[in-house]
Parts: sequence; C-alpha cells; structure tokens
Amino acid sequence: MINNPSANPAKRLDWDELHRRLEAARVSLNREMPPDEEKRILKARAATLAKDSLDGETTEGNLEILEFLLAYERYGIEMSFVRETCPLRDLTPLPCTPPFVLGLINVRGEIVSVIDLKKFFDLPEKGLTDLNKVVIVHDDATTFGILADEIIGVGMVSGDAIQPSLPTLTGIRDEYLKGITGERTIILDGNRILTDRRLIVNDEE
Repeated sequence: MINNPSANPAKRLDWDELHRRLEAARVSLNREMPPDEEKRILKARAATLAKDSLDGETTEGNLEILEFLLAYERYGIEMSFVRETCPLRDLTPLPCTPPFVLGLINVRGEIVSVIDLKKFFDLPEKGLTDLNKVVIVHDDATTFGILADEIIGVGMVSGDAIQPSLPTLTGIRDEYLKGITGERTIILDGNRILTDRRLIVNDEE
C-alpha cells in the first residue's frame, strides 16, 4: 500500500520556510567579519596549529609532564617520553640483576622490564600496594617501565619555573634531574634516564 503525502498534511514540509532558513544561513556565513574578530580567530587557529606541531611543549614554553609519587615525593617526567601507564601485574623477577630491577611484565604481548627508581636513588622503601603503577617510558631505541607509588596526573609546568636541584637532592639522583618546580615537583631528565646503560636491562647479556 502506498501512502498518499496529501493525506497527512501535518507532516508536509514547509518548503518556503525551509528556503528562508537556508537563505538566512547563507547570508550569515557570507557576512563580513569584523577585523578584530577575524584577527582573534586567526590567532587562535595559529596557536592551535603550533601546539599540535610540538611534542610535549607548548608555544608558551611550558612542559607537559606526568606527575607521580616516589617515596612520598612528587616527581614528573615529560610526556614526550611517556608511552603509557599500566597496573603492576604478573611481575616476573629476574635473577642475577641489580636490586633496582624489579623484573618483567607483559604489556599486550610485549615484554617490558621494570625498574624501581627508589632503590636506584637510594630513597626510602615503600611496600607495593594496589596504587602502584608502571610508567612506560621510551625513545627511538629503548623502552622500559618505571615503578610509581601512585600516579597524580598530567600537568603543565613553565620551563622558566624549573629551578636547579636543591642541595638536599644529593647523591646519584642529582645526575638524572632537570630541576625542581616552585611546587616542589622534581622533574626527571627523561633523555638521561633512557640512555644510561646502567638502567637498561639487556636479556642477551
């Protein structure tokens, strides 16, 4: 059975009204934009494009970092070195490795070594809990996990606000730090950590 459109006038399209709306939309789109508004929009678009072209750093010189806890202290590492975070599960210990090497985990079929910076930096020990996470860091040549006591989140830090390390941050960890912020977040040097042979577990050796 074929419905007759004229039998249901309530559903009939008002073509005149539809054309009026389309014409109004066309006029609105073609209306000349005020110069100040046009400059503002273009500036915003340029800033967005510039931000998208950078990796971990904004146009204002800020660093995007992942913040986490180590031995009750706040640490951060640039997001450009962070691949992902994951729970600490099914850890397989590695015999004949330094104490700071916790072992291996399976991340979607990839075997990743996990190190405990607290032991490497000689920081106070803290037992493992459900809050522990693994921060997978990487560069073009190396990938491994860093044990975090707890993930705080992703934040922005002004590059100008990063100050040299405090006198209290002594010992081996001073070699791996970029500095510290006014909020006392200790910024790790991701490039230094990923290229130091002492931190890389090579199962072929």
